[in-house]
Amino acid sequence: MSVAEILEQAKALSPQERKELAKSLIDMMDAPEPGEAAAPAEHWGKSLNQLLDEIGPIELKYPEIEDPVEWVKHLRAESRRQRLGNWGEEE
Repeated sequence: MSVAEILEQAKALSPQERKELAKSLIDMMDAPEPGEAAAPAEHWGKSLNQLLDEIGPIELKYPEIEDPVEWVKHLRAESRRQRLGNWGEEE
C-alpha cells in the first residue's frame, strides 16, 4: 500500500480519528525499531561479573600445574592416551 492510498483512507476518518492516527504515528516514530536493541541499563562488564558470580567457581583439571605450557602438554598427553588407549607402547 502506498502513502497516497493511506492518505486517501485517512481523509475518510473523522477529525477525532485523524488526531488519534497522527498521535499513533508520532508515537511509532519515537519507539525503537524491532530489530534495534535497547541500550543496556548497566555496563556490560558489570553484567559479566554478575554472571560469573552466579556461575560460581569452576573446577580446573590439575590446578597444581602452574606453567600454562606444561598444563596444556599434560592435557594433550592425557587426551591422546584416552583416545588411543594402551597399545603396548611405552612413552
